[in-house]
Amino acid sequence: MLWKLLMRSQLCRLCSFRRMLSAPRYRPFLACFTYTTNNQPNKENQRTVEKLHKFSVDIRKIRRLKGWVLLEDETYVEEIANILQQLGANETAVASILERCPEAIVCSPTAVNSQRELWQSLCKNEEELVKLIEQFPESFFTVKDQENRKLNVQFFQELGLKNVVISRFLTTAPSIFHNPVEKNKQVIRILQESYLNLGSSETNMKVWLLKLLSQNPFILLNSSAAIKETLEFLQEQGFTDSEILQLLSKLKGFLFQLGLRSIQNSISFSKNAFKCTDHDLKQLVLKCPALLYYSVPILEERIQGLLKEGISIAQIRETPMVLELTPQIVQYRIRKLNSLGYRVKDGHLASLNGTKKEFEANFGKIQAKKGRPLFNPVAPLHVDE
Repeated sequence: MLWKLLMRSQLCRLCSFRRMLSAPRYRPFLACFTYTTNNQPNKENQRTVEKLHKFSVDIRKIRRLKGWVLLEDETYVEEIANILQQLGANETAVASILERCPEAIVCSPTAVNSQRELWQSLCKNEEELVKLIEQFPESFFTVKDQENRKLNVQFFQELGLKNVVISRFLTTAPSIFHNPVEKNKQVIRILQESYLNLGSSETNMKVWLLKLLSQNPFILLNSSAAIKETLEFLQEQGFTDSEILQLLSKLKGFLFQLGLRSIQNSISFSKNAFKCTDHDLKQLVLKCPALLYYSVPILEERIQGLLKEGISIAQIRETPMVLELTPQIVQYRIRKLNSLGYRVKDGHLASLNGTKKEFEANFGKIQAKKGRPLFNPVAPLHVDE
């Protein structure tokens, strides 16, 4: 469950970053008006509008999303549409792609063809490629740094990553392809060295590394210095080599993305909140690595939320994994359990833990147990005649 939360967090950050890049900070005054008025200085390119109409594109959607493309003197509507059609995209798919990613029409057809060749080399067939473009048009039509992207793809293939994994990187983690290939190689070397320095064998290193990259490609956005600094800090806190590897596996490498100051603050807060020794805190972190990942405000909010429900600090210490749940989820689960007469504050917090599916399964067991008759229906009844 923690892994899903971490990935969602990273993808949300990436989406926010993309929106910041794609939209101006302040909306131009003229953007408040329709582009097609005769008196407006910035007129739409009517040839572009007509060509988009030809491919059944909803111009209103483009005006709302990225109207600036309609003002461009040079566009490639027909060329881009033809490339998509050659791949097997039907009229509906072409229109949908251009509506969701209008900047595609200002991309050079030569650059788009190069992008197509690279992506196609990672897909089983053209049908699979079209589906990827439909799902992630912005990633496909980001055509800058093409040579860099190609070199990174080759490097990932040399590492042993499967094409399906690399294509997932292109769509969900495109920022790693903007790194110079030497930068990515350097991070990989540091990870390999760290793995061996932590007492693991070279035999298992490739499997560990590929799994780590598959689960969290964003690890390549870290600097080598940050990785070394974080590992050294954990060793100073008394974690053994095997325990550090355990934390890396549970946190999927997100540990390196937190920043040393953030980890230090979280550890200091947890130590004070739980009033425990360094050794006890270490055991809590091994049980619940989220104590390292979540910032102080998040940890504080979650602990306070549990305390308001009548749960004690001692109970949280016993089952720290409950801190992976938001206050809203905790409240919802406690209400459900209370409806069965199960008082969480008087018992063990394990009943609150787990994914939604795990909680519902556990709730069902408690519900079934509560509904059982007090007598054994199989045993004979002794009735006086």
